[in-house]
Amino acid sequence: MLWQPSLPDSYHALAPELLRERIEQRRVQLGERLVILGHHYQTDEVVRHADFLGDSLKLSQLAASVVEDRARRGISVEHIIFCGVHFMAETADILTPDSVKVILPDLSAGCSMADMADYDQTVEAWELIHESLKGSGWRGRVVPITYVNSTAAIKAFVGQHGGACCTSSNADQVFAWAMAGGTEPKKPDEEIKILFLPDQHLGRNTASAFGIDVEKHTCVYDPRKTAMGEPLGGASDSELHNAATILWAGHCSVHKLFRPEHCAEIRRANSELKNGEEPTQILVHPECCKEVVDLADLSGSTEFILKTLRAAPEGSRWAVGTEVHLVNRIANEMAEKGVSVRMLSDCQCLCTTMYRIDEPHLLWVLDGLCGVNTPDGKAVERNVIAVHPEAQKLAVLALDRMLKHTGVMGTAKSDALTDSVG
Repeated sequence: MLWQPSLPDSYHALAPELLRERIEQRRVQLGERLVILGHHYQTDEVVRHADFLGDSLKLSQLAASVVEDRARRGISVEHIIFCGVHFMAETADILTPDSVKVILPDLSAGCSMADMADYDQTVEAWELIHESLKGSGWRGRVVPITYVNSTAAIKAFVGQHGGACCTSSNADQVFAWAMAGGTEPKKPDEEIKILFLPDQHLGRNTASAFGIDVEKHTCVYDPRKTAMGEPLGGASDSELHNAATILWAGHCSVHKLFRPEHCAEIRRANSELKNGEEPTQILVHPECCKEVVDLADLSGSTEFILKTLRAAPEGSRWAVGTEVHLVNRIANEMAEKGVSVRMLSDCQCLCTTMYRIDEPHLLWVLDGLCGVNTPDGKAVERNVIAVHPEAQKLAVLALDRMLKHTGVMGTAKSDALTDSVG
């Protein structure tokens, strides 16, 4: 987590109405030179200021597209404010032109899952895993896959080692690509293993959907155990040898809060319904543990969840296992259409780091861009997120492999960077 300096007290002292008014004033002043992105997990107070609402990769791609569209109209986008978390701002920086500065309103808005896999740990794990496999006589290849919910450094590592990124929407496609050999078609006598970072649950659920017996043919590598003296992150040589998928010991702090007993409670309530009463269907995100996904009626990405609910028939009832702000927002929307949506769990399942982005921080960075409350009244770019050019080149390899093998094209910048790397 990066250090975020405290805001002047005056920002926190502003009444909500005045905060909103001043933010809108700054937006008008900056005009089309500014784009504000809002992630689905943000509060309503922040989302109302966003030009676009979506998941992390979709927003970065939208931002790149908007930059290109406005450039064709002779307008230069200078700043993107990403109301999300740190890895999302990094991805936006990777996919947009170098002339565009990406700003994160609060530097402490990190992602605990992304932080569970750092570069040095991954390099060490890669070396230890290969050393173990070589010692067991294994002669195949390990293809790394990283969830987009990872740092630019991890994306770069994966890109450098022939792997790809994935999203919760296309993890199955990327997984199949990797099992077929990835960048090099699998030879008839070659065995492929996948190292899946950093979310073990998405990795396990994807491997299971692919047809892998995850009880027998997956193992978990935990870098914390390596640091405590267990050489293979808690796995044994035989477990690594038998694993088709090696899962990094990471997880989402929100989705781990949904438990099998929450699903059981829904099933119990359904069993007590009277004739003609609509049962509640369970819809969860694949970052939930496999036990929850297996008990759910449906599982899928944030976009899948939203599309499913918006297409749901009137009178249907749903219990949803994902972040609370998203669920509350879609619940209010669907109530007008006669569709009942509730949280799967009664616990407060919110992304606490995302919650650090608020209107005071948003106004603070906007004031900087407008030269308000700054030394000498000059514009100041606060909290700019910049990925090192060499890391960008390698990370783009991982992103482009995903985009090209899931039916989606990359951005102009990603194409240019890929060409420059070879």
